[in-house]
Amino acid sequence: MQQLSRRTADFTDSVIRRMTRISNRYGAVNLSQGFPDFDPPREILDRLTEVAHEDFHQYSITWGAQNFREALAAKQSHYMGRTIDPDSEIVTTCGSTEAMMAAMMTVTNPGDKVVIFSPFYENYGADTILSGAEPIYVPLVPPTFDFDPAVLEDAFKQHPKALVLCNPSNPCGKVFTRKELEYIATLAAKYDTYVITDEVYEHIVYAPHVHTYFAALPGMWERTISCSSLSKTYSITGWRLGYTIAPAEITERIKKVHDFLTVGAAAPLQEAVIPGLRFGQDYYDGLLSKYAHKRELFCKGLDAIGLRHNVPEGAYYIMMDISEFGYDDDLKFCEELAEKVGVGAVPGSSFFREPVNHLIRFHFAKKDQTLNEALNRLEGIRGKMAK
Repeated sequence: MQQLSRRTADFTDSVIRRMTRISNRYGAVNLSQGFPDFDPPREILDRLTEVAHEDFHQYSITWGAQNFREALAAKQSHYMGRTIDPDSEIVTTCGSTEAMMAAMMTVTNPGDKVVIFSPFYENYGADTILSGAEPIYVPLVPPTFDFDPAVLEDAFKQHPKALVLCNPSNPCGKVFTRKELEYIATLAAKYDTYVITDEVYEHIVYAPHVHTYFAALPGMWERTISCSSLSKTYSITGWRLGYTIAPAEITERIKKVHDFLTVGAAAPLQEAVIPGLRFGQDYYDGLLSKYAHKRELFCKGLDAIGLRHNVPEGAYYIMMDISEFGYDDDLKFCEELAEKVGVGAVPGSSFFREPVNHLIRFHFAKKDQTLNEALNRLEGIRGKMAK
């Protein structure tokens, strides 16, 4: 038999999804894979019930149903500060996972280089490799997760085709400042580099931090592919509705890549989510207030137990320091945490290119009672996990 693909030879399964399976095996409170245990907005669920009995069960237009794209364009035009054309500048995808893959395949050729900040969501490296490109990792240094401007420019001096920017960042919750983004923009223009953004947590940014859309920076619209999804904003991670927003010339190419990757996103779900896209600012204020409360609840709970952690500026993840427990293998720590303590987490090493084995990631997109149960279990962590 001939050998299988060399580019996938070193792939593992998703550690995040693996930790969900391990959590389920031991009946652990699953704070690993980032999905909520509370319902989406009632308006969306009510529309979903109606759609089940209407004529939305066949293919929509490949790059997204017309009314979905129009509603999305109206929403994002408001928040991004520019008029977005629903016909020529939007592609609806099967989640932001496909959006990122389609963007990567659109801009890169085999042998190109792509800058990725580390820590990073695990798909970014895989997307780069599957596209035949080579990742260049630039560290975001704990505990503040800032980057060294000189190190970043050294990466740009290798003339990368693209940079991947997750803002707010998964897994560390960093929100890039406008000054940091402007510096990245300067390098992108200087070295003629595309920027592929992942902005799925755009509405979950805690004061005093502010989310700045990279495409809205002066001169950056022309070289930016903005990727996002509706999963986190409307608590519908299983619906797999994402999108790209980019200039018409780039979008035309993304449409073709998307067509051959997945044909199209689910037509009934595109229709059902439209009421959410038409929500006013009060919904997004309420969403942020909800997550700010959960962040405070979980952080204070960890503080009371005496567990060290960062405080995220955005998104809904916390990185906890496990140095005191004496484990060299953070994956083993997380497996035993699920088994012995009954709480699921993700080993930090799955997000870092650098040899970082002392951090694990929790998420707090859960009901208060779920978070309190996890904290109650974590109170016994030292007796059950200390080496």
